[in-house]
Amino acid sequence: MSDEPKFLRLTVELTVEVLDMDALQAAALAEIRHPDADLTDEERTEQAELVGSDDSGASALQWLIEPDHVLQLVDHISEIEPREAVLGVEPSEGPSEEEDDEEHDHA
Repeated sequence: MSDEPKFLRLTVELTVEVLDMDALQAAALAEIRHPDADLTDEERTEQAELVGSDDSGASALQWLIEPDHVLQLVDHISEIEPREAVLGVEPSEGPSEEEDDEEHDHA
């Protein structure tokens, strides 16, 4: 086996239904306003406005999920070392037909 490092990119797609937009936005705003948030006052105002004006909820949800949370998917695998986690949240039309059919299928 080669001494060159081998990397694999794991792609996870998760569709969630927003059950309470106001509560989702309030939770995100609480994170933005939290004293431990590494933001200037200007950044806090900008992020709060972004969350409040985003009718999809994507901006709010992105504030509530840490990219490092994704690393928990592989923490139990001792043969690999997680190197990077990136999170993107975007609006969706809802679950695809495949997601409905294979809701709990592990490929």
